[in-house]
Amino acid sequence: MNAWVIVLIAGLLETGWALGLKYSDGFTKPIPSILTVVGATASFWLLSIAMKDLPVGTAYAVWVGIGAVGTAVLAVFLFGDPVNLMRVVGILLIIAGIVALKFA
Repeated sequence: MNAWVIVLIAGLLETGWALGLKYSDGFTKPIPSILTVVGATASFWLLSIAMKDLPVGTAYAVWVGIGAVGTAVLAVFLFGDPVNLMRVVGILLIIAGIVALKFA
């Protein structure tokens, strides 16, 4: 499988486990806690596989960027996080950074 596809999947899993942290309620709810740990483990493992073929700085930054954007966007819908101009601009800048790293 292509390393970029792997880092994309790892980043999506990062979004999942980051949101899972909220659902786990400080790891006091067993099912969300278990899913969060499994998601985090899978995300780290896939990132490590992608790093076999991608530069470490690029792979890590793209992984974090996907997780940050996914978490920020989904948190608006799932948890009612606020939406304002600065947040939107920040998300767009992260996306621009991910794209730049992909083509660097």
